[in-house]
Amino acid sequence: MNPLEPAIVVDNVTRRFGAITAVDGVSFSVQPGEIFGLLGHNGAGKTTLIRLINGLFRPDSGQIHTLGHDPTLAGDRVRRRTGVLTEYPALDQYLTPAENLGVYAAIHGLDRAFSRAQTVRLLTRFGLNPDAKEPARSLSAGLKQRVALARALVHDPELLLLDEPTSNLDPLAARGVRDLVLELSREHGRTVLLSTHNLAEAQELCDRVAIMWRGRLLAVGSVAELAPQGGTSAVHVQVDAPELALEVAERHAALTDPQLLSDGRTVEVRLDRADVAALVADLVGAGVAVEAVIPQHPSLEDIYVAAHSLLGTDQKVTA
Repeated sequence: MNPLEPAIVVDNVTRRFGAITAVDGVSFSVQPGEIFGLLGHNGAGKTTLIRLINGLFRPDSGQIHTLGHDPTLAGDRVRRRTGVLTEYPALDQYLTPAENLGVYAAIHGLDRAFSRAQTVRLLTRFGLNPDAKEPARSLSAGLKQRVALARALVHDPELLLLDEPTSNLDPLAARGVRDLVLELSREHGRTVLLSTHNLAEAQELCDRVAIMWRGRLLAVGSVAELAPQGGTSAVHVQVDAPELALEVAERHAALTDPQLLSDGRTVEVRLDRADVAALVADLVGAGVAVEAVIPQHPSLEDIYVAAHSLLGTDQKVTA
């Protein structure tokens, strides 16, 4: 694979299951070393896309290239270079963590000595004892997910396909998985495709995102690129006379529903950036001392909601 080429290219891909269109004309690309998020509710088509990218399903139309290969024609070659972590770890419950990794290493044809060294390194790195004799069924959900992530990495893959990897974990275990994903991308150059409906997690981890709904692609880009599509921006205005400021803001035609925040001196308003100066002028004219004006950038949740507001139209949010 040419390092300058995208790690994943999805070009106008459609996949149907009977009368259900799971993926509907989707196109995007993922660059090497990038953490790319697939966002959407259950049933949005995220898992189907991952299986298409890994060569487990064949598209009905369109083309996919994964690490320079068509996964439909070269699925085995693709899967030797990808690591997959799903919402449910699917470990062999009667094998130890080390044995689970060993079986997976054998499937990939790894040398036994290399396999053992990888197993020790990965389980130790993830806070697990490589010599533990307890079977996987005795582990907590968080520890099982760590074993599954170690298993996905045992053959040193270039591309990680993570499907809802933290949805069943407690906050500490989920934090551990997110830290590992960042480390693998930033320090080790792994490319990561992350499927999730956790918007806060996606905003923390992802360089770019694709927002999906019922197989359709609604938006693609980084949070910064998509921010202008996130609706009117919130602005925090710190003042010395909050009640008077609220009265002035409520009369301002460019905004609706101003709110006084819990600190008692900050008014939150939502309006276009071009109207901020006019609001400040109105406040000063009314005798309100404006101490600070702090723009609040649209969150991924704002962008997600804005993208879904286009449903039923022919528009699509793009960066």
